[in-house]
Amino acid sequence: MLTNSCVKLQTVHHIPLTINKEDDESPGLYGFLHVIVHSATGFKQSSNLYCTLEVDSFGYFVNKAKTRVYRDTTEPNWNEEFEIELEGSQTLRILCYEKCYNKMKMTKEDGESADKLMGKGQVQGSRSRITSAEKQLCARGTALWTHIRCLVCRGKLDPQTLQDRDWQRTVIDMNGIEVKLSVKFTSREFSLKRMPSRKQTGVFGVKIAVVTKRERSKVPYIVRQCVEEIERRGMEEVGIYRVSGVATDIQALKAAFDVNNKDVSVMMSEMDVNAIAGTLKLYFRELPEPLFTDEFYPNFAEGIALSDPVAKESCMLNLLLSLPEANLLTFLFLLDHLKRVAEKETVNKMSLHNLATVFGPTLLRPSEKESKLPANPSQPITMTDSWSLEVMSQVQVLLYFLQLEAIPAPDSKRQSILFSTEV
Repeated sequence: MLTNSCVKLQTVHHIPLTINKEDDESPGLYGFLHVIVHSATGFKQSSNLYCTLEVDSFGYFVNKAKTRVYRDTTEPNWNEEFEIELEGSQTLRILCYEKCYNKMKMTKEDGESADKLMGKGQVQGSRSRITSAEKQLCARGTALWTHIRCLVCRGKLDPQTLQDRDWQRTVIDMNGIEVKLSVKFTSREFSLKRMPSRKQTGVFGVKIAVVTKRERSKVPYIVRQCVEEIERRGMEEVGIYRVSGVATDIQALKAAFDVNNKDVSVMMSEMDVNAIAGTLKLYFRELPEPLFTDEFYPNFAEGIALSDPVAKESCMLNLLLSLPEANLLTFLFLLDHLKRVAEKETVNKMSLHNLATVFGPTLLRPSEKESKLPANPSQPITMTDSWSLEVMSQVQVLLYFLQLEAIPAPDSKRQSILFSTEV
């Protein structure tokens, strides 16, 4: 049973219901950008080459993907696909590097070694004035107008073809170096819908309680395996969980886990650790309902907004410990892992806040489409603003638990389960 602390205290921190933007500034893209890095030409001598993909996020660029190193060539052919989550992003930046394996690496200002930057280019959203018709389309959430108004360095892409959400191929010029890309954008309206799997024999898209019962485990095998592999060799990987893995590798792991392939551990040991991190995120994203459940999601959103710290802690802990057992144990298992990742922040650059930003929407985003924002706000809210506020709340909820030193168990029976080494 929940305590009444969530209901009694109505004093909350009021989050602004509108986001200040200039009328002529695009709010950016919300959803997933699929990018295939095909190849590059224009290098004058053979080198070990790779590309990174960055997007603007809250005023600065964040590294979101990295191709493999193509060795000793002037014409690398990566042909690697990545799925990049966008939160109000307007610009995709592509950087091409020469991998330096010897000790004579270039050095950054902070003293860290760095590979040689060979070229840089970007795909950028237009900041031209937004028409009233476009604003109406955005408010209805049916138009990909920010993507349609996209610019690719030298000129506009064809708006009509972009409306189809099909792959569009383009070339990025980097002062003589040309990188060939294909891009496809899926808006949040389509990309973040939780879709239950039709096949209940797998693990993706299947309720977590069904999976743990079938496996006779406390935490799903896929979660345990991914965490184990990441802790074995990914804890010092820069941007772990933030940098996207190769999409084909992630899909291969997804298929292997779904059919209970006995060789999945061997597959994982041979794959880039970012693909394993991406598989774990995809598993939680494709759960038919969030780990925090649809039932309790509105309560978590209200609890995190309580202004009284004592009432907030009582409310949040009681809500957490009221989750179904499989959900609770899996979350606590993941929570401990994320805290260990953050302990390596000086190396992997992933703070508790960064991890909450990555996992918050994945673990809390409800399966239904209805907004959980307060009814009858004082000012109108666009759909973009609504998404931003919900994401902010989801991040804050996870960050709250990440920052708690300990989470008590309500009874001895559950306590023995929570602290058991067998999962």
